Amino acid sequence: TKRGGTMSPPSCSADFDWAAAEQEVGDIVPPRFVDGTEAPLTVDGHGDDPGGADAWDVDVPGAVRLADVGGMQEVKDRLEAAFLAPMRNPELRRLYGKSLRGGLLLYGPPGCGKTFIARAVAGELGASFLSVSLSDILDMYIGASEKNVHDIFETARAQAPCVVFLDELDALGAKRSRSHHSGLRNVVNQLLTELDGIAADSNEGVFVLAATNVPWDVDIALRRPGRLDRTLLVLPPDAAARDAILRYHLRDRPIEAVDLGKLVRATEDFSGADLAHVCESAAEAALLDSARTGTVRMITMKDLMGAAKQIRPSTEPWFSAARNVATFANDGGMYDDLLAYLKRKRKL
Repeated sequence: TKRGGTMSPPSCSADFDWAAAEQEVGDIVPPRFVDGTEAPLTVDGHGDDPGGADAWDVDVPGAVRLADVGGMQEVKDRLEAAFLAPMRNPELRRLYGKSLRGGLLLYGPPGCGKTFIARAVAGELGASFLSVSLSDILDMYIGASEKNVHDIFETARAQAPCVVFLDELDALGAKRSRSHHSGLRNVVNQLLTELDGIAADSNEGVFVLAATNVPWDVDIALRRPGRLDRTLLVLPPDAAARDAILRYHLRDRPIEAVDLGKLVRATEDFSGADLAHVCESAAEAALLDSARTGTVRMITMKDLMGAAKQIRPSTEPWFSAARNVATFANDGGMYDDLLAYLKRKRKL
């Protein structure tokens, strides 16, 4: 009602059910606002001062080692020879003038453990681990993305020895000739500068590992000597690795009479992610059957083999694309390992 030119507030019933109202809007309004109080703004749990938050999360030296990577002995041997052995022998490194820095590009089909291997390398080196993705770098403000790249490497230098892991390098370091956005080109330029080190030996103790599914889309300047000059092909898990992965994903599930050797043979060319999906699908089939019949039963070999037959290896499309690149664009022999694998598997 209108009194003296002003609107009076509507009357509130004393017996209004606030609990019911809270339940009704609980999914829409954060609970802290329902009772009339407002929690202080926090950033990653650092209180109400965003400036108090750590800019970059650096993981302490982890317990994951190459021994924790099931199978894949060829990958381990290549890592040992090309990357780890010089770091483990400081006397020989000094004798031969080998710098305590380096860059390695891991490439291969998606879901085959490139990130896990990078963490294992950090564990072998006893180094801190700093994982970087595109979302960590890109910023809407001019110049901020380049500053983010610089800050990441400054953090790594301060935490040395430190492994900087650049995930999805094709997004971070795409070919500048194909980039129509000046911001992305500037990010690549800044990344090149940081890989070289602003001053002599400023990257001492900083190991750069990068992973990509499409190395042919990475700017060629990133792969010149002194930057990411070594490449390592990470293939789908071999039989020993598949055995370890399947055991891991079945360890806490109720299984009965599972012939793991037969399942390993039936999942050739499956990635680690595919194997996890096989176990998940088999568990889902057993769960739905138990719900339908009202009798709880175990996951059987029939469930697992049925799931394996329904799932096509996600690595097949990657090999179809990689085959043409390895055959017709193998400049400098970068894809020799891939060609040898394709010939061995009769995929050429």
